Amino acid sequence: MRGLLRWITLVLLAFVALQLFFVARIAAMAVLDPESTSFQRSEAWMQLQQDGRLRWRQQWLPYAQISDQLKRAVIASEDDNFVNHDGVDWDAIEKAWERNAKAEAQAARLQDRAPTRPQRAPRIRGGSTITQQLAKNLLLSGERNYLRKAQEFVLTLLLERLLSKQRILEIYLNNVEWGAGIFGAEAAAQHYFKKSARQLTAPEAARLAVMLPAPKRFEKTPNSAYLAGRTRTIVGRMGSAELP
Repeated sequence: MRGLLRWITLVLLAFVALQLFFVARIAAMAVLDPESTSFQRSEAWMQLQQDGRLRWRQQWLPYAQISDQLKRAVIASEDDNFVNHDGVDWDAIEKAWERNAKAEAQAARLQDRAPTRPQRAPRIRGGSTITQQLAKNLLLSGERNYLRKAQEFVLTLLLERLLSKQRILEIYLNNVEWGAGIFGAEAAAQHYFKKSARQLTAPEAARLAVMLPAPKRFEKTPNSAYLAGRTRTIVGRMGSAELP
């Protein structure tokens, strides 16, 4: 019994130590720009294994030097309630669950009508906020399980408590992936439009924002009808996007 209690105590102490480490890391980000994220390092390792070379384009831009058009586009596309929620948008999660349930039900009906015809898997939508995406990419591995999801929730709350909304968006825009080895707004603007992120127009910013859920796929299909149509939709929504 003592051995079990000792083991449980050690596990709890390790968990507390890990949380304190995360608190220190996030608190430091209030004044220090992160050099890289867990996601970026993982992607770099995968590239080295696959291609034998490292592709990593990134250049940090202060918040004030990133086009407001891009900030509005990303908020309109990824998290339109960004400035108001506390890190988790419960309404968006509920709506995502409802959409996913309808998509799965529709796919099941189509399968019943034509059981021998292969059906496309229903598109699953998430309800993650910008803060949740940053928490996941910044400090966590790519594993998907309940323990990692719980840690993501804790990190999301820490980010919201220790950093301003403006700082969260600044770190996100400077580190998010926009293609194979392309990280951050400046690298993306230079790669796709041959200009700085401070000079992006509304359609250019909207196009970059639309790419975020699947940047590597859209990098290979720049002329897709979905990308063009979704870009027009985001341009129309940018005017109502509230900036921190």
